Amino acid sequence: MFRLTGYTTIAAVAVLAAAVWAQQQKTPAAEIAAVFADVNGKVLDMAKDFPADKYGYKLRPEMRPFGAVIVHIASGNVFAAKAGRGEKVKWDELDPANYKTKEQAVALLEKSIADATATLKSRPAESFHKSVEPWMSVVEHAGEHYGLLVAYYRANGIVPPASRK
Repeated sequence: MFRLTGYTTIAAVAVLAAAVWAQQQKTPAAEIAAVFADVNGKVLDMAKDFPADKYGYKLRPEMRPFGAVIVHIASGNVFAAKAGRGEKVKWDELDPANYKTKEQAVALLEKSIADATATLKSRPAESFHKSVEPWMSVVEHAGEHYGLLVAYYRANGIVPPASRK
């Protein structure tokens, strides 16, 4: 019968942990794609869930209405898709006035996510070892506005989708 000593057990656990860790490691490209999908998925859930009659709601008069924030986030995704393809692009090229309804804003956001995801997946994995831009900036931007959208929800007495049980 084989019996492990304390040191042997520790060594065996360390080898097993290292093997599991190595299998779970993601490439920078995979990690960026996962974070991009996560934050945009949360924003899309909110865009679909928030009441249509409140898309014009503002936390303060000088702030963007809820629907305009969705269009602004989509602008970031459009920026990432174009910049990721090497095109010249300006960040806020989408005018919220062109997306007057919830349906229009949701469709825009869905398209921007799909286009940016396609561009992200088309990039060679090695390119992310050189630079993670524009992706990290866009993920951070969407994350900041996700937090803002949570405030819009709470101010209207609504629990955000990610906080529901």
